[in-house]
Amino acid sequence: MASKKKGKGGKTSSSKIANKKNNKLLKQGKVKKQKQLQIRKQRKGVREAAARGHINEKKEKVTDQEVEGEQNGELHKSDFKFFLSKGRDLSFANLPKQLKNEPRSRKRKPTSGEDDDLSRYEEVPRKLVNHDKNANMKMLLPIKGDSGKVITRMVEEIDEDEEGEHAEDMQDPEAVEEKPLRPLSNVELLVMRSRKLQERKQTIALLATSILENPQENIRRVRELRLMLNEKEPDLYITVRKLVMVSLMEVFKDIVPGYKIRLLTDKEKAQQLKKETRSLHEYECALLLNYKEYLEHLEMSIKGKMPNSKKQPVMEIPKDVSRSVSELACRCMCELLVHHPHFNYSSNIIAVLMPLMRRGAVLRDQVISTVTKVFREDKAGQVTLEIVRSIGRMVKACNYSVKPKVLDTLLALKIREVDLSTFGENQKVERRKEQLQRLSKKEKKRKKAMDKINQELQEVQATEDKKKKLKLHTEIIHAVFVTYFRILKNATQSVLLPSVLEGLARFAHLINIEFFDDLFKVFQSLITSGDLTYRESLHCVQTAFTILTGQGSALNIDPMTFYKQLYQMLFKVHAGRSSDDVPIILDCLDLMISRRRKQVSQQRILSYMKRLSTLTLQQMPHSVLGLLSTIRGLIQGFPCTDRLFDNEAEGSGVFRPDIEDPEHCNAQNSVVWELTLLQHHFHPVVRQYTAHISRMAPSTGEGQLAPNLARVAPKDLYRRYDLTQHILDTSIPAQVKTKKKKFQTSGFHSEELQSYMEKQCAAVPNLPGEDMMDIG
Repeated sequence: MASKKKGKGGKTSSSKIANKKNNKLLKQGKVKKQKQLQIRKQRKGVREAAARGHINEKKEKVTDQEVEGEQNGELHKSDFKFFLSKGRDLSFANLPKQLKNEPRSRKRKPTSGEDDDLSRYEEVPRKLVNHDKNANMKMLLPIKGDSGKVITRMVEEIDEDEEGEHAEDMQDPEAVEEKPLRPLSNVELLVMRSRKLQERKQTIALLATSILENPQENIRRVRELRLMLNEKEPDLYITVRKLVMVSLMEVFKDIVPGYKIRLLTDKEKAQQLKKETRSLHEYECALLLNYKEYLEHLEMSIKGKMPNSKKQPVMEIPKDVSRSVSELACRCMCELLVHHPHFNYSSNIIAVLMPLMRRGAVLRDQVISTVTKVFREDKAGQVTLEIVRSIGRMVKACNYSVKPKVLDTLLALKIREVDLSTFGENQKVERRKEQLQRLSKKEKKRKKAMDKINQELQEVQATEDKKKKLKLHTEIIHAVFVTYFRILKNATQSVLLPSVLEGLARFAHLINIEFFDDLFKVFQSLITSGDLTYRESLHCVQTAFTILTGQGSALNIDPMTFYKQLYQMLFKVHAGRSSDDVPIILDCLDLMISRRRKQVSQQRILSYMKRLSTLTLQQMPHSVLGLLSTIRGLIQGFPCTDRLFDNEAEGSGVFRPDIEDPEHCNAQNSVVWELTLLQHHFHPVVRQYTAHISRMAPSTGEGQLAPNLARVAPKDLYRRYDLTQHILDTSIPAQVKTKKKKFQTSGFHSEELQSYMEKQCAAVPNLPGEDMMDIG
């Protein structure tokens, strides 16, 4: 027990006294001698214990070298022998009984002599009772019985050789007999699969719901949901991966922002940011990373490969399953492009989807419908320009062997205005460079400053977006015409020619005047060759007259070839498959006659009116109304048409409907007798319109047309009464119940006569059908 020393201010701890003593010895240089004295005391205590009989140890002389070795941490020979002794037992169970049962006292402090005895006793090594009998026994922790008595426990130690033999016996396969598992039935397997699938569905639903509730805080759940794309259960992995694909598509459609995310540079990351700003950047970075990984998975699935993990990047799956997964992945990617066309990686999505237009019908239809939606909904034009250029490159790379539907997607472009002056922009740039070279340094600096000021003013006035949009639309139309002209030049026999001609007819008002001469030469050669179908010829005529009525009105071009061509093709349009081409004919007639009144001869007007009246007898009602509206316009615009309503008019020659030239068919010697038949048409509006035209389309008085029909253009009238756009109500109305009226006779003035008549009626028996009558 360490002694305590009292000071002036109170008690001083033993540890403090010991520290002071050590510091004093350290200053005096006696630390080494003090350690040697302590070691000698320990050796002396060991010898005294050996002399009592606990340890049989030979007396050995402690040399200075051994003392130095012990100071350096080396073990003495006697200590080494002591630790190897078999009877050494350090358990507290074999202490003397008087030490076990000695009561503990907190108040009494042992004297220095007792303290020395206890320290000596603790230094004596413990020994098992009956050492010879229990030589191979190992002591365990004691336990306390019910009576409170301490029970010692010992187990037999196993040698290393015996332990190795025992382990070999345990590993012997003959000793353990494995029982084979009972095979599961199909019903049990199906139930097990449905249970596991239900668990996966619940997990997907929980993850998706938590993400949509708070995307910024639960962005880590996106990664958890994405990792479910690597499902490996043999009976679940296809279904689970499809479910996760669709779920992630819906999640990204909701949480993807409407702007493009820009990742921070290393310099920006090193800057100090606000907590909210930094958390937003971390959220955007994590979102973009998961979005990229998801798109890569969709791309691999579209190619028919099943991504698995980093160690096994691709899984082989059956062809039918691969086809269904590819179609689903394509649909997911298409939905993302439609809803977020201006987000990151949109260019990569376009690069993946465009080649699919050459694959199967399902994938091709999905991509075509997606491209059509993007063309109609894209307001900026950047994505549209990229898609149009991709289509042009694909058509050229495939040597024009693609489906016509691919080019038909360009008809969905909503471009009404372009900057035609930018087609010669390269020349402007060169002229501007020449002007800048002529300017001095001072003038160049001033011009640069003025350009900067003008740019800032445009930004304030919000005119920059309009100019940028107009420039993008111009580039889009330029890319479209490059594709069309390339096909006209190199592949006139291609199946894409009808789509090209239809596209040129749609965007003819946007064609630059520099291409007019070449286009008319190509159109005339195509028409004279006779290789075009009637629909392709209609598009040629429509495109030619669209150019002539617009920017090409000043050109010296004779369109007689196109008048003859349309006159010949009118009878090929009927109520069958070609009925849908009536709007093209109406457009052509409007461009050729209504907008060129001063340039059309009288014979040509009469020939077209006669042929249109004959054409009305073989059309559907809505087509008839469109053609009748065109005839009405000819009657009101050209007074010479009254000759077709006069039976007594005389002229030279006989009408020849078989002649293909409208100038020489003698139409002035015929009448529009077809109107008489149309007056008995089953459609009431057709009858009304025919009666109006039969009276030479009066604007007032008897026979005038109703205002709701008179002010409608031919094409609008065609659409209004189109039967394909209306659904007939074939339901039978419910029978209306009406109350049956009771027959009552008028009363008599004389009461006597009234009573007499009642008696007589009561005496007469009721006849069939008279029980409903009531006389009163």
